[in-house]
Amino acid sequence: MRILGVASASAALALGVSSTAFACNIKDFSAEATCDGAKGAIVVTDTDASGKAATITVFLENNGADAKQVGEAQTVTGSKDGAKITFSEDWAPNATYRVRVKVDSGKTQIDTDITPNLTTPSTACASEESASPSPSQSESATPSPSASASTPAESASPTPSASESSSTAPAGSSDNAPSPAVGESNLAETGANSNTGLIAGIAGALVAVGGGAVWFGMRRRGAHSGN
Repeated sequence: MRILGVASASAALALGVSSTAFACNIKDFSAEATCDGAKGAIVVTDTDASGKAATITVFLENNGADAKQVGEAQTVTGSKDGAKITFSEDWAPNATYRVRVKVDSGKTQIDTDITPNLTTPSTACASEESASPSPSQSESATPSPSASASTPAESASPTPSASESSSTAPAGSSDNAPSPAVGESNLAETGANSNTGLIAGIAGALVAVGGGAVWFGMRRRGAHSGN
């Protein structure tokens, strides 16, 4: 009898320990704030190995009071490896969330919050604008076409300068008009400075001398003939 009693007590103790090991506990639940690119989320993990279904509700807190409920309540069935459920939420840095866990399965009754409350990281998820610097770099590449657009603008400016040169062309032709007068003045100066009068005077003197010599010679010949 004593041996049978000891065996029964050992079996009861083992059964109690095993049932306690597989009992659902609030410590089997945890929550964290995560990012999926630019989108935030609240992820709740259930590591209850007994596989009991739990209903999870998430609330955003403000000064110790519920500001809003995040999405709808979700049901998760725990596992030893950890079952996860996700609540989409664009959380702000250092925000506080209350996560409520409710389990109603036979003798297991849980209706309490995960403690302490969840506090989000001090850095928000990367926004779409900051996550896309490469498009902004491609936009920065656009100034080069704009610079090329400015180049034709500069090339367009020489056209009026050409018109200005065409306007100056008649002015140049008007400057060339007096050139014939300059030529005439040069001719006039050439005539005024020539030695034509001197040459004509010398020629007249030579003609007079020659004529006098001829006359003197003829007279002398006549004198010799009279003798």
